[in-house]
Amino acid sequence: MPEAVTAWIGLGSNLEDPAGQLRRAFDELARLPHTGLDGRSPLYRSPPMGPPDQPDYVNAVARLRTTLAPLALLRALQDIEAAHGRVRAVHWGPRTLDLDLLLYGDRVIDAPGLQVPHPGLAARDFVLRPLADLAPDLEIPGLGPLAALLAACPAGKLEPLPPDSR
Repeated sequence: MPEAVTAWIGLGSNLEDPAGQLRRAFDELARLPHTGLDGRSPLYRSPPMGPPDQPDYVNAVARLRTTLAPLALLRALQDIEAAHGRVRAVHWGPRTLDLDLLLYGDRVIDAPGLQVPHPGLAARDFVLRPLADLAPDLEIPGLGPLAALLAACPAGKLEPLPPDSR
């Protein structure tokens, strides 16, 4: 049996009860085969980075321990998105659920359909902040310390959600 690796998943939603979408997605991530949910960040509200005529997003990060291969994990994430009614119509458009494979152990992957670390990771405070909540001393393969990336990232309008809405 392959050795388990730590995989980091970015979660986002801005349609149909976004906080509820993320809570359900955390539960579904915990039920993936050969995978355990090892941590979940607080939820944050952030403005959309795509077309401005859409609701704010709710974002978070999950830490998984998995023996699934990277592409198998990506397919499992896409299956969860589809179960939540995800439609890929507009680039950076509104969505019921977005699950991004941010990191997979210490691997750098450049394959058709999958780049790890996620190519937008270093410029997105709505990914870096929740990631830092779970692992402030994390080293990002090929990019360096998470703390340095967070310090260099332009500050957005990220707001932690109150604990009762998480």
